[in-house]
Amino acid sequence: MSHPTVEQLRQIDLFDDLTEAELERFAQAAVITHVRAGAMTAEQGEAPRGLQLILAGTLEAIAVDPEGRGEPVGAHVAPTWIGAIAVLTGGLSALRIHALTDATVALIEPETFVELVLAHRPVFDRVMRQVRPVVGRIAALEQNRERLASLGTMAAGLAHELNNPAAAAKSAAADLARALDVLGSTVGRFVESGVERQEARELVELQQRAMAQCSAHGSLAALDAADAEDELTEALEDLDIPEAWKLAEPLAAAGVDAAWLARVGELAGSGTEAAVQWVAATLTAHNLAADLTESTGRMSSLVAAVKSYAYMDRGELIEADVHEGLETTLAVLGHKLKHTQIEVVRDYERSLTKLTMHGGELNQVWTNLLDNAIDAISEQGTITIRTSLDGPCMRVDIGDDGPGIDPRVREHIFDPFFTTKEVGKGTGLGLDTARRIVTERHRGSIAVDSEPGSTTFHVWLPTERTRL
Repeated sequence: MSHPTVEQLRQIDLFDDLTEAELERFAQAAVITHVRAGAMTAEQGEAPRGLQLILAGTLEAIAVDPEGRGEPVGAHVAPTWIGAIAVLTGGLSALRIHALTDATVALIEPETFVELVLAHRPVFDRVMRQVRPVVGRIAALEQNRERLASLGTMAAGLAHELNNPAAAAKSAAADLARALDVLGSTVGRFVESGVERQEARELVELQQRAMAQCSAHGSLAALDAADAEDELTEALEDLDIPEAWKLAEPLAAAGVDAAWLARVGELAGSGTEAAVQWVAATLTAHNLAADLTESTGRMSSLVAAVKSYAYMDRGELIEADVHEGLETTLAVLGHKLKHTQIEVVRDYERSLTKLTMHGGELNQVWTNLLDNAIDAISEQGTITIRTSLDGPCMRVDIGDDGPGIDPRVREHIFDPFFTTKEVGKGTGLGLDTARRIVTERHRGSIAVDSEPGSTTFHVWLPTERTRL
């Protein structure tokens, strides 16, 4: 076991204000290790190994996200030091540190370093001066990552939710184009078949009757609809109408019958095929227009939900209804609920006042808590969202009837970088993020109660309009 010399430590700015005798104490406490390039000297989320004094070579700090991806924070080139802040604060390492090159590092164990620092005020002061910029850089990285993770969650949800109405609109538009082609050729086919004005007038009346019935006709049960289509298919085939099965569906949906078809045949004569196709195309176009309206309306409502979710058209600090944020978050997470038997129960106290808030950030909290609840339940269960007035605070409870949180896990769920989810799962935000948004950004508090079959997160937000 070898120790660095006083001359080696004198090159490190942490010790600029120490005497030779004071510096000797640090030299005797440090143990030299030789680190190969690529080796880890600290792991994010673990207890720090101590103060690392870099005598030669370069160490690199990396911020690792919940999916295991690393983002370089900075390189530390000898002579310098790293790791003091985590040791003094008693927390976990906020960064992963590895050797960028072969390096020589002198390590002072945590307890020994704390004793030495407390006995040497100049070293303590130098470490403290670095706390704010270091923590600021790490916080900025986390916030950027959180925003990207939130955006990713929102984008994934929007993509899932938009896919169905977009596909329906595309299909309806293509079918509508074919129906319009039929409608555009009908007059010419009537002329060719010799349909007279009086007969044409009555055919229009039959078409209008079918349209009126289509609007008033409710949806038939599956079995009744199949029977009606079968009857119309036979009647159409008796009239020698090609592709009768295609025309039978819109006609049956409008409630027309064999007698109606027979009258069309009497009026149209050799133009019966054109007349039936004309009415069927009119009904189809009407239904397709309704489908397009519904699909585009759904897409518009989704875009509006996402816009509201991110508060795109308002300043960062806004006055808003918490219920609006909860509802738009549910809309964004709709794709995760769609194919499950999860019931969402809302128990809102709508009389609660609006809050001054960082709206987009609070929606990150709701996203995290609701996403966790959905994952906890998996396929079948109940999520309950309740709002109420609790003293000077608005209280938001988000609960689920899933398996509950293991007591050993519950002690750490608000710790930085803690997760129980596999790589690639979850929102990437973490409950520590939710805690910081609630407590630091909104001066509120957050807690959890959990037992098998019942887990509820409680969020308290002050109702008093103070400057955040």
